[in-house]
Amino acid sequence: MPLPNKTLCTIDDIYALPEGERAELIDGQIYAMSPPSYIHQQLVMQISKTIANYIDSNKSPCIILPAPFAVFLNEDTKTYVEPDISVICDKNKLDDRCCNGAPDWIIEIVSPSSIRMDYYTKLFKYHTTGVKEYWVVDPLKELVIVYDFAGDGENTGSYLFTDTIKVSIYKNLHITISELIK
Repeated sequence: MPLPNKTLCTIDDIYALPEGERAELIDGQIYAMSPPSYIHQQLVMQISKTIANYIDSNKSPCIILPAPFAVFLNEDTKTYVEPDISVICDKNKLDDRCCNGAPDWIIEIVSPSSIRMDYYTKLFKYHTTGVKEYWVVDPLKELVIVYDFAGDGENTGSYLFTDTIKVSIYKNLHITISELIK
């Protein structure tokens, strides 16, 4: 839910937040972020590890960065997000502080406070700014929604944690969430 604000905010407002307070900025509106749960962090860690192992073993040029890591989706100062997991294959988008432009693959782990943001607001932003693949991982429903924005859409759909999901941006990477959180 956005914090009450009548004017459009910029990245300067995010950087002015008290130390330790996390928020995202979408179209000039600040959205406070709640601390993640244990299962949220386990999912981020295990999924990241799986992807990192694949990247390393296949000598992929991509890099995986878990939150908190700043992503500026647009070339403006009104949209700043911290995806739970970002996979970036164009290292020219990276500098010491952030990713400038859309990552190739973003994964968001849904928490009770982020349902609307992850399923709707970020879906629209990621789709319209050039993210190739977007996963919404919902631990309460044990469900993964996959959006393949760049491919043929073959993998777009809903998957249970027990299903094996093919990653669209990679030829041979398949992930079964239930195997990661035994």
